[in-house]
Amino acid sequence: MALLSPAINRSLQRGAFKTQNTGHSHSCGTQRQTLTGSGRTEGAAFESRGNSSRSSYITATSRQETMLQATFKLCAGSSYRHVRNMKGLRHQAVLAIGQELNRRALGGPTPSSWINQVRRRSSLLGSRLEDTLYSDRELAYIHQGEEAMQKALGILSSQEGWKKENQQANGDKVLSKVVPDVGKVFRLEVVVDQPMERLYEELVERMEAMGEWNPNVKEIKVLQKIGKDTVITHELAAESAGNLVGPRDFVSVRCAKRRGSTCVLAGMATQFGQMPEQKGVIRAEHGPTCMVLHPLAGSPSKTKLTWLLSIDLKGWLPKTIINQVLSQTQVDFANHLRKHLESSPAPEARC
Repeated sequence: MALLSPAINRSLQRGAFKTQNTGHSHSCGTQRQTLTGSGRTEGAAFESRGNSSRSSYITATSRQETMLQATFKLCAGSSYRHVRNMKGLRHQAVLAIGQELNRRALGGPTPSSWINQVRRRSSLLGSRLEDTLYSDRELAYIHQGEEAMQKALGILSSQEGWKKENQQANGDKVLSKVVPDVGKVFRLEVVVDQPMERLYEELVERMEAMGEWNPNVKEIKVLQKIGKDTVITHELAAESAGNLVGPRDFVSVRCAKRRGSTCVLAGMATQFGQMPEQKGVIRAEHGPTCMVLHPLAGSPSKTKLTWLLSIDLKGWLPKTIINQVLSQTQVDFANHLRKHLESSPAPEARC
């Protein structure tokens, strides 16, 4: 009876009450029999209507589940090659499915086992369909950025073989080591008297403004943004003091992710057709490189910054000059960053 409408339940109760009263009537047996028979007939009629209502509800529910299944098939079918570019259809289908499942689960009768199974897998379905929103080229950039992050973190995790290149009075230091298949890499370790969110804002959200406070960078421009974590950038480096190193530029894929209380910014050289090599500028290449930011233990208002730098400057340059320039570039970067953060107001930051 739980599936019957309130009106039907009230009618059944009235029918039962009427039948009960006729059972206690002082009328003749024939009248009692007639009234009782009438009550049974009326009750049977209401029960028939109740069964019909239940049948209609079950039929409607079955139709809704069939429609949901058909929608899923349509959404899955959009992954075929001939409709790969129908991003709007895929996105709207996923949203419609999620809204319908939540509506039926929260506002209607108990969901069927099929709906429960779909809801348990909804996040996995969404993540898989999200991949189809990108072109093959965009996915390649995303994977390249993630690969750069994994390689760079792997290099930083190894504590063996590091040699001191530069040590400052304030504790800043630059280490180096030779990594197979990568070459010589440099590792800057500093503590900045600013919260991690502030550094993230400057180094990621306001990346294109870096040339305003870092004299070693002439310009950084975001060429393409892919999703929330990946960007393609073009960086034009300023000439070094004494013209030891001529003008260089870089085209890189960059990836920014947060892991718990740690932010990781990684990147490496990539190819981008809309930014060919420029006349008079040598196209250098970043190897796997990254910056790791996390609150200083015991002092959450300060940030420990570790910068792994791997660069192939190209051209004919002695290794001694390269080593000197790169290690000094890292030290200068830390000094310029501190000066900028201390002299500029803190914007609303997030990480």
